[in-house]
This record gives sequence, structure tokens and C-alpha cells, in this order.
Amino acid sequence: MHFFAKQSRGLLHKVAGSAIISLSVGLLAGAQAEDVKVGVLHSLTGTMAISEITVKNATLLAIEEINKKGGVMGKKIASVIEDGASEPATFAQKAQKLIEQDKVSTVFGGWTSASRKAMLPVFERLDNLLWYPVQFEGNECSPNIMYSGAQPNQQILPAFDWAVEKGYKKYFLVGSDYVFPRTANLIVKKHIENDKLTLTGEEYVPLGGTDFSSVINKIKAGGPAIIFNTINGDSNVAFFKQLAAAGLTAKDYPVMSFSIAEQEAKAIGPKLLEGSYAAWNYFMSLPNASNKAFIKAYAAKYGKDQLITDPMIHGYVDVYVWKAAVEKARSFEPDKVRKAAVTLKEINTPMGKIKFDANQSLYQTAYVGQLKADGQFKILWDSKKNLKPEPYDALAFPGKTCKP
Repeated sequence: MHFFAKQSRGLLHKVAGSAIISLSVGLLAGAQAEDVKVGVLHSLTGTMAISEITVKNATLLAIEEINKKGGVMGKKIASVIEDGASEPATFAQKAQKLIEQDKVSTVFGGWTSASRKAMLPVFERLDNLLWYPVQFEGNECSPNIMYSGAQPNQQILPAFDWAVEKGYKKYFLVGSDYVFPRTANLIVKKHIENDKLTLTGEEYVPLGGTDFSSVINKIKAGGPAIIFNTINGDSNVAFFKQLAAAGLTAKDYPVMSFSIAEQEAKAIGPKLLEGSYAAWNYFMSLPNASNKAFIKAYAAKYGKDQLITDPMIHGYVDVYVWKAAVEKARSFEPDKVRKAAVTLKEINTPMGKIKFDANQSLYQTAYVGQLKADGQFKILWDSKKNLKPEPYDALAFPGKTCKP
């Protein structure tokens, strides 16, 4: 049985070479006058392509499945694909094009918080709706964004609490130099201080940076019990290779990562990462039937031995929630869809049952996993229940709340 059947009655192989060039200027495949157009906006080139191309693929798989079941309100979905090129300004430009020129009903996409924040004023000014599929730093709630990725209390803080419970008392924070890592680490520092633990260092590198020699020297000097890693994109490849070259093993310097999933692990090399930790709201190793069915469907479309990640699942799920919200609202208008989305009942998905809160963020379960030599994560801990999304951490931002 299709894993969305109860809620919804009703992939392209990895884009490369000339295909990326054509997609970067926009692709509208087989659109008819009666189609409803949606934007799919991800980095198909640049430092973030390592992570975002497969989120685009998962989004397109959901669209294809829905179209095979008759579409949405009698209309087939036509995807207009754009390349954000790992540049926030490009994301903003492409978002504006999708809304004003292509007349899309909604947009699925974005990864870095810098890209999301660049797009936010575009969606607010033009009154459209962005479905954002990646964990982030919170501290934001816009009526024009549906935040399906984890808030800090659903990923970073559960991982911190797990580390504290395991007896880790000395922390080193390393991240890419943009809003998500800096804000996430601000929150972690507040909790380190509150729990009377020790911060041994905090370092940032430019997004896409590859020189970690100074960072590694500071890690050695500080002697942390655990490293919290908010590096994004292909910089992680350089970071872990240089850790290994310096003799900093997972046994002596365990790393807890927040942007490394199965496909990044494959790119870096599972043996380099073996024994390190990651926190997400989905792992490919989840044993539920819906997840197994998704993995099979994705492999059938994109080829065998494909790896599935948390942001891919969120990108996939977002399309189905949008469909359900459109059908409940009986409208494609963004404001009506937004209001319907937060009133939907729980939907069964590959990551388990989920629903959106009134603050337009997702209820979801937190997991901590440890990477094995085969590139899959052994789940060490889970929150046992869906966690209510809290955009503002009470320690870091006291008194601030989200008013949807």
C-alpha cells in the first residue's frame, strides 16, 4: 500500500554536465495550460550541490507519484526547476523569477539559512509560500515559510542533552561562517554555561572553505571531550580528511555533526567517519514499512544503491503536505494553503507520523545515530515521541515567541 494512501487519494538521475546548465536557467517540462506550476529551487552547482541535488530529486519523485495518481484538484503538477548555485543572492533572484515570471503556486527548496533569509523578503513581498526542508537555527517564523526542517529543540539540543547524559563535559564548536552555525552555537553555548560545562573553543570557516589546519591545532590545544560540527556542504570532506591526517580519531575526538547524512558520509568516506555521531529526524536505517517503500521507490527511479537523507525525506514529505493542504483549502492560493496546512491531521511518512504546528513548523522525532563502516547509521537514541517545534530557545532568546 502506498504510504500516503490514507491521506492522499489521489527521478531523474543526478543532474550533471549539460543537464545542470539547462536546469540552471529554468526547466518547465511538458507543462499544459491546465497544469499547476510549482518551483523547485536548490543548489545544483557550487559547494552545496553535494547535499541539495538529491533533495531536488526526492521532491520531483513526490510530484511524479502525485501526477500518476491524478494530480491535485484535477490538475497535473508541472515543476519549474531552478539552480540557486549555492549563492544566497541567486536564490533570491530565482525565487522572484519563479513567482513573477513563471507564476508558480508555491516553491519547494533552499538549504542554508543564508539562502532562506535571502528568499524570505521575496516571498513576503510577493505573498507566496516557501516549503523549507532543512534543519536550521530557529529564531524565525514567517507566515510565508513552512519550516519542515528541525528547530534547535528537535535536533541540536536533544543531541546536546544526549552528550551530557553520556558524560561529555568539554565541548569544541566548529562551523561554517554563516547564520545557522553561529546562531546554533550561540544556543549551545547558553546550555553549556547553564549546565556548568566547559567550552574549549569555537571556530568558523567560510562556506566552501577547505583549510582546517588552524582549527585542528586549536582542537588539539583545547582537548575537548566532543566536537559539535555545524560545517555545511563539501567543506566537511576536507575537515574529516584533515582530522584523520592529524591523527584525531573518533575514539579520542568524537564528532557530533548536524549536516552530515548518509550521502555526505559516502562522499567523505565512511571509514573516515566511522564511530562519529550525527543528529537528525530521519535516518535511512529506520525500520518502518513506509521508509522501506520509499527507499524502494527512490531506487527504482534513480538507480540502485541510492542513499536517502533527512532533508530528502523532508523535501518529499513537503510536496504531499502541500497537496493535502490544497485539497483541504480547495484552493492554490498561498494564504489559504498555509492556513489549511496547520490544521491537517497527522500524516504517515517515511520518517513516521508528522504534522505542522500553528507556528508552521513540524512536529517530529529526534534521533542520534553513530556511523558504521557501511555508511549507515546505528540509531543510539530517540526522543520516543514527536517534539513540538519551538522556534525560540528560552535560554538564548528569553521572552521571544512565534506569533503565526
